Amino acid sequence: MRGELGGIDEVVGFHLRLAHGAVLRHFSEHFAELGLTQKQVSVLWLTADNPGIAQTDLAVRLQMDRATTMAIVHAIEAKGLIERRPSATDRRRVAWFATDQGSAALARAKLAIGRHEDWLKSRFTEAELAALLSFLKRIHG
Repeated sequence: MRGELGGIDEVVGFHLRLAHGAVLRHFSEHFAELGLTQKQVSVLWLTADNPGIAQTDLAVRLQMDRATTMAIVHAIEAKGLIERRPSATDRRRVAWFATDQGSAALARAKLAIGRHEDWLKSRFTEAELAALLSFLKRIHG
C-alpha cells in the first residue's frame, strides 16, 4: 500500500490524521458501552478533579470553543453526570460538580481509558513513548 500513496506518504499531517483515526476508532470501540464520547469524558474528568469549575475554564483547559464546551456540558448534565450550582465566590457564575452517578461513570471510563492506553502504548518502547509525547506536546502546546 505504501507504494500506492505516492508523494502524500511524506506528508506528516496525513500520517497524523491516519493515526488519529486509528486511535479514535479504538477509543470509540472501548467506550461504546459507556455511552460517552472522548470529549464528554474529558469534561467529566476535569469537573471531578476540579469541583466548582466554571464552563469557561473547562473550555480553556481543553482548548475548545465555548459553544462546543456548552454542548458537551449540557449533554453530560442531561445524563445526570454533572450538576450546576451557583459559584461560592461569584453568584453570576455557574460552578460545575460531578454527581455520584458521574463519579461512577468516570471510574468506569478510567478503566476503559487504561485498556485503551495499554493498547496504544504497546506500540512503542518507553523511550519512543517519551519522545512521542514530547513531539506531540510541541505541536499542540
